[in-house]
Amino acid sequence: MSTLWAILRNPRHGPVFSQEPSDSIFPLRFEDNKVFINCKAKGNPAPYYKWKVDGREIDMDLNYNLVEGNLLINNPHATHHGGVYQCIATNTFGTIISREAKVQFAYLQNFSRKPRNTVSVREGQAVVLLCGPPPHNGEIKYSWVFNGRPSFLLLDKRRFVSQRTGNLYIAKVEASDVGNYTCVVRNMMTNATVYSSPTPVELRRDAVMAEYEPKIEVQFPESLHVTKGSSVKLECFALGNPVPAITWRRTDGNPLPGKMKINHSNGVLEIPYFRPEDAGAYECVAENSRGKNIAKGQLIFQSMILSTQLSANLQWECRASGKPKPVYRWLKNGEPLVLEDRILLEGGRLAISRINLLDSGMYQCLAENEHGAIYASAELKVVASAPDFSKSLVKKSMLIQRGGEVIMECRPHASPRASISWRRGGEFLKDSRRRTIMEDGTLRITNISKSDGGRYTCVARNPFGTSSSTGTLVVKEPTKITVPPLSVDATVGQSIVLPCEVSRDSSLDPTFKWFFNGKLIDFNKQDHFEMIGGESAGDLMVRNIQLKHSGKYVCMVHTVVDSVSAAADLIVRGPPGAPEGLMVGEITDSSAQLSWGSGPDNHSPVTTYSIQARTPFSIGWQAVRTVPDSVPGQMFHATVIDLNPWVDYEFRVVAINNVGVGEPSMQSKQIRTKAAVPEVAPGNVSGGGGSRGELVIQWEPIPEELQNGEEFGYIVAFRSLGTTTWKQTVLPSPDASRYTFRNDSIPPLSQFEVKVGVYNNEGEGPSSHVVVVYSAEEVLARTLSASEIEVYWEPIPQTASSGKIIGYEVLCWEEGVQESDAEMVKVTDTVALLSGLMGSTLYLISVRAQNSAGAGPSSPAVNVTTKKPPPSQPPGNIEWNLTNSKIFLKWEHVKAMGNESEVTGYKVVYRQNWLGKSSMVETNRTSVELQVPSGEDYLIEIKVLSGGGDGSSSGPIRIPKMSSKRLLFLSFTIHRMNFWVSKVP
Repeated sequence: MSTLWAILRNPRHGPVFSQEPSDSIFPLRFEDNKVFINCKAKGNPAPYYKWKVDGREIDMDLNYNLVEGNLLINNPHATHHGGVYQCIATNTFGTIISREAKVQFAYLQNFSRKPRNTVSVREGQAVVLLCGPPPHNGEIKYSWVFNGRPSFLLLDKRRFVSQRTGNLYIAKVEASDVGNYTCVVRNMMTNATVYSSPTPVELRRDAVMAEYEPKIEVQFPESLHVTKGSSVKLECFALGNPVPAITWRRTDGNPLPGKMKINHSNGVLEIPYFRPEDAGAYECVAENSRGKNIAKGQLIFQSMILSTQLSANLQWECRASGKPKPVYRWLKNGEPLVLEDRILLEGGRLAISRINLLDSGMYQCLAENEHGAIYASAELKVVASAPDFSKSLVKKSMLIQRGGEVIMECRPHASPRASISWRRGGEFLKDSRRRTIMEDGTLRITNISKSDGGRYTCVARNPFGTSSSTGTLVVKEPTKITVPPLSVDATVGQSIVLPCEVSRDSSLDPTFKWFFNGKLIDFNKQDHFEMIGGESAGDLMVRNIQLKHSGKYVCMVHTVVDSVSAAADLIVRGPPGAPEGLMVGEITDSSAQLSWGSGPDNHSPVTTYSIQARTPFSIGWQAVRTVPDSVPGQMFHATVIDLNPWVDYEFRVVAINNVGVGEPSMQSKQIRTKAAVPEVAPGNVSGGGGSRGELVIQWEPIPEELQNGEEFGYIVAFRSLGTTTWKQTVLPSPDASRYTFRNDSIPPLSQFEVKVGVYNNEGEGPSSHVVVVYSAEEVLARTLSASEIEVYWEPIPQTASSGKIIGYEVLCWEEGVQESDAEMVKVTDTVALLSGLMGSTLYLISVRAQNSAGAGPSSPAVNVTTKKPPPSQPPGNIEWNLTNSKIFLKWEHVKAMGNESEVTGYKVVYRQNWLGKSSMVETNRTSVELQVPSGEDYLIEIKVLSGGGDGSSSGPIRIPKMSSKRLLFLSFTIHRMNFWVSKVP
């Protein structure tokens, strides 16, 4: 005997959705770049899941993962992963398929940088500026910026921005509307903001627009379907001269409900929390002195209600309401139901006759219209059996906390459904204030006490038999958090402890878990988190706190019988984030107006902003002066002052709070200040030197960043001391630093007053202070050797002003040494020999005259380099022989080293004994023959000759006197004398 039961309340059943995917728009993020689409179904056995996108089954790979039944998309891409998703749940009883969910990704691309055309309009005429937003997805908000100002364009009865198109509407143009307009688009989900190229608006001067009647340019749809509880906004704006007034009304004459909102310009009517009574026709009326215009639209209440029935005659009825009227389809196990003689469909009704076991499975009714589709699910089983607890025993042991609630399920497999009763020991239980036997047989006991502990037995009966199952209830003391975590403020870099201590039943071991912003903290992977404490404490230590640690922390304590939790908020205060949207406004020759938006203050209000700038001439970023001098944290604009004209600048803004200095904003686009007349005169104007008859004038060039404009140059002016007329010349080179005036009639060391000015194409700038410069004094110097320099000059003519010249001072100093440390030689003539100098060294030499009043000014220094030092190696391998009255000498050629003067010859010095008069012979060969008297000892030494002077000596060589016999003998002997042997002590 078999009996048909449909959707029996049996522990084993087909899948039923408890959570289905819904239409969603996700932001694409760079951190934690994942998308989670929900799907959960109940079933016994537990269902397994598959997913479809755009009708094709998804293969799980690196991008797709299943988390229970939910679909996780890793690193989603707007193009590849957007689409229509469906979840499919299956177990042994059948398959169900979820509603379709449209998944999109929020993004916002940049505007084209192509310049926008200028819009020419007459005064009094209307104008519409098109925004033309870039590709995007997700809710966006439109605003406009006028002339780069930091705040958005204020909207009023004359100006309106449509949030459907982004266009800017100006009902009547005024002279003040001339300027540049920039459309600003912000994605409300990703918070990204982009700016269009400016649209210039100029005023035509040929005529003024006459008055005309209103023309409604922005209007809402003629019909709009609205669901219950949603919010609807209707836009209406008219062009006209004079500016039209906008009013709203319902065509049925009923007043507008008090919940409706109308913005300050009357251009938007908002109806929040839409209800059926809000449906109807609405009118927008635009009116001015020239006429009236009306726009109408119908708001239609849209609803869709689904009900399902299971009748005794095995008919399911699926009913849905909606506009337009929905159509129906039926699925079995996720596939379209195959019709046959036994299976009939009529509208939403499904009828099945002659049921058999093959009809078991999961059925779904799908109702859909142009606004969407909804599903209803049911399970059909064909079974017959006595109560059986073999697969669904009452839980053997149930631990419960005192004061808690216990649910004891009794779910035997039985067909038809069994009647359920409970007993404790031998006593059958009845419903009471704390104890209830529910319709499905579940026993519920509330406010548990110790006396409720014991054995409980469920007894199940149906026409085919009786069966029972027993379990034990054990009552424990509840767990309580005695020291919960408290909300706390912290500063970046600090460490804190969030306490979590409990009281508990002594037989229970608590397990502590911490959650941060809803996610379980994995202490093995977190450097900043550590759990500390004993058996009854699980305190959380957060080390070296960072801004990312702001949020909600939950301590959850589990035992086998209960679970308790406590939460606290951690606010981390850190240096502010980078300011946003830095823009440069009006620019002058020495100032620039900046505006910016605030970045995150990281829980510590911004106290001040610092402006920094850099130029091609600066080393990195430098703080600049502003008006106001100190920019407060509530101000988002400032004027940078004391800039150099005609210099390229970049700016950035840094926010400062009580915690520290934040990250700088993105640098602004590079701008150039306007040109101006030069303000800085050349410095260190001096001169002197040069050749006879020359006046040499020198100065330090003005750096490029101080030239203030194009075509920069110098104006050099000079005059003889005591005269009134200036001579001047223009040097059109910004790099010039020297000018020489030549006139052979200028006496040496004549005094001139000199000044140097500047100019550019904006005008003439200041001149330097007047200084006295002397004309050239001809000082000549030549190097004689490595240690001597000869200096000579022309005498200064005797004049009444100069007085009687009594001598000269010659100053000599090495390059790199200050003139004040120079060696000085005094002479009365006009020539001096400087000796004791170092070889291969650059010396600077100047001369100054001296009279009874003291020394006069020094002549310009002349540069002289001494010759290389003479060779340091003496002549070696000297050989000699003595015959009759001749001495023959021979030695080895000396080769100079790289830093020594070349050898030009040799000097042979000889004398009789130590006290004799010396004689000297020079030769450019390496041998010499000396004619000497006989009978005396001779001392001979050989020196190297070079351009740098005499080199090292071989040292004295002694040649002893010889008898005639010995001389005859020695005439045939050649002595090879080594220096260290022959050297006389």
